[in-house]
Amino acid sequence: MTPRITLVRGDITEQRADALVNAANSSLLGGGGVDGAIHRRGGPAILEDCRKLRASRYGKGLPTGQAVATTAGELDARWVIHTVGPVHSAQEDRSGLLASCYRESLGVADELGARTVAFPAVSAGIFGWPTDDAARIAVATVRATATSVEEVTFVLFDQDAYDAFARQVG
Repeated sequence: MTPRITLVRGDITEQRADALVNAANSSLLGGGGVDGAIHRRGGPAILEDCRKLRASRYGKGLPTGQAVATTAGELDARWVIHTVGPVHSAQEDRSGLLASCYRESLGVADELGARTVAFPAVSAGIFGWPTDDAARIAVATVRATATSVEEVTFVLFDQDAYDAFARQVG
């Protein structure tokens, strides 16, 4: 099934969904941008779950392109799905890793039974991915991924990102 795709301009930490996707850094211990905002707004329960993951199967951190879930703490969601996007490179094609973030996150959402998922524009912030290309990869991957998720909402922080995703959604 292909999920319905909606767009919202705003703050992902203010969204209501079964799962919110965090554009995490590999440490899983918080950071800047979306990652920092999710950890701050979600409270200490998210960090506690992330520390448990680091102490068990992700001792070296979460690999780029992978995804893992934790509690959502005080966010209006049941889970946070953390995924590590690639840093953009003009010398190396890392688009497969970016697509993997969306595929793997949807796979985790399916395992959890999530029907609604909110994504940020993974890698389009501090990781430097050109927004138009990030939008193309995100929308095409969500449309091509078999999932039980019924609705994917892309939550875009600024108007330029919203416009780039709107061009891809059509």
